[in-house]
Amino acid sequence: MSDLLLEGLNLAMYGMGTVFVFLTLLVGATTLMSRLLREAPTVVSSVAPSAQSDPRLLAAITAAVHQYRNRQE
Repeated sequence: MSDLLLEGLNLAMYGMGTVFVFLTLLVGATTLMSRLLREAPTVVSSVAPSAQSDPRLLAAITAAVHQYRNRQE
């Protein structure tokens, strides 16, 4: 084979190897983070009960969401 073809094959193997290693590390990191988050304690939000206790605040939030959705259409 010619030198140019061998050099192209060498570069292709190097590139595919680099992508394979990167994607393998990415899958490993994603799996590790998934396991860590699965074991983490859940945090309960304290914002929702206060919004339900004040009807004026709930009405203002509802109106804002309604106005935002109407602008999007």
